[in-house]
Amino acid sequence: MLGTRSELMEKIRLGEDSFLELKEVRFAGGKMSGPSQDALADELAAFANASGGVLLLGVEDRSRAVLGIPLDRLDAVEQRVRDACEQSVRPPLAPIIERMTLPDDTGVEQPVLRVEVPRSLFVHESPGGYQHRVGSSKRPIPPDQLARLFQQRSQSRLIRFDETPVMNATLADLDEDLWRRFAPLDSPDAPEVLLRKLAMAACDEQGRSRPTVAGLLLACRDARPFLPAAFVQAVAYAGASIEPSAEAAYQEDARDISGPLDQQISEACAFVRKNMRMRAVKHPDGGREDRPQFSMLAVFEAVTNAVAHRDYSMGGAKVRLRLFRDRLELFTPGMLPNTMTPESLPLRQAARNEVVTSLLARCPVPSEVDGLQRRFIMDKRGEGVPIILSESERLSGRRPEYRLIDASELMLSIYGAEIEERP
Repeated sequence: MLGTRSELMEKIRLGEDSFLELKEVRFAGGKMSGPSQDALADELAAFANASGGVLLLGVEDRSRAVLGIPLDRLDAVEQRVRDACEQSVRPPLAPIIERMTLPDDTGVEQPVLRVEVPRSLFVHESPGGYQHRVGSSKRPIPPDQLARLFQQRSQSRLIRFDETPVMNATLADLDEDLWRRFAPLDSPDAPEVLLRKLAMAACDEQGRSRPTVAGLLLACRDARPFLPAAFVQAVAYAGASIEPSAEAAYQEDARDISGPLDQQISEACAFVRKNMRMRAVKHPDGGREDRPQFSMLAVFEAVTNAVAHRDYSMGGAKVRLRLFRDRLELFTPGMLPNTMTPESLPLRQAARNEVVTSLLARCPVPSEVDGLQRRFIMDKRGEGVPIILSESERLSGRRPEYRLIDASELMLSIYGAEIEERP
């Protein structure tokens, strides 16, 4: 939507409408004075509650003049947009934020920020209440219309989120080499038909085929332009704490792991294997054996569960992997589905993203994992959590712990085998 310079310049010339909002960015005393976080939240939520739209920061709305944003202030402006979406809108939004330049009245290129919000599957509340976009302004949603909107969008979510089409993506954003691995070799169907059969594509409200969330997660080289939080944030710390005052909070390694989900699983396992410590065990015959701090089987199952079962509708919430001197922590966005609890995880099975799990069930186990008694990443038999618990306890003598944080994030702590500190 309004993705090219020419489209934007033409829309700016014509002025604001149902799909475009222009905002000048102001500074005072070295700090950003406007627009406020609440004002941004209201505008973006109103777009999401209607048909989506673009907020262009750095353009004055009345004169339609491109004023720009100082280069050294772009980070601060982008952070305010993110804070507005994540802190001031319920449920949070995950916009596409793009830095670009547009010519001012003299032809000089000025930095601006383009913020695109697609039509949402949810109804969003901002500081101004429930609002939607009507022409060039936002308006409160009348009570009867609000009730209908809640009903309509609740019904649309009966389709699982990973099966929904992504409005700002096209089939060209899917890599054919990646999606072809899931298709029958002898299928006579056209690519578009094959993608729909695989649930990697679906029709939008205008009948156009677009990639689904699952399609982007398994067949896009980097889904973050469309699903900004679809990655694993991995950090290895020198000590057992991340307290700012602790010397041991030093980061030894850090990576944002993106790409298709099976690649994320493989690279996250490789990150742990690279950064975990090894212990030397001496044998009576004088030989020695290096044993790992963590069971790679347990790590593999834990990372697989995190990327396969997380809630991808939560904007700004990524899978977080923290490797400490004595433990591994893994944070998975989303509440537990189907009345599950941390205590019932070893006993029950539920899939939030059925298309994602079915596609992962066709991906081979990465080479970083040894000893797994199956060929493919997912087996759908519900054995992952028992493997995590038993393998980790066998190695370290301590049972891993699951904990639900604020009913919206699952935290797993896997304790490592004791390693003797070398002098």
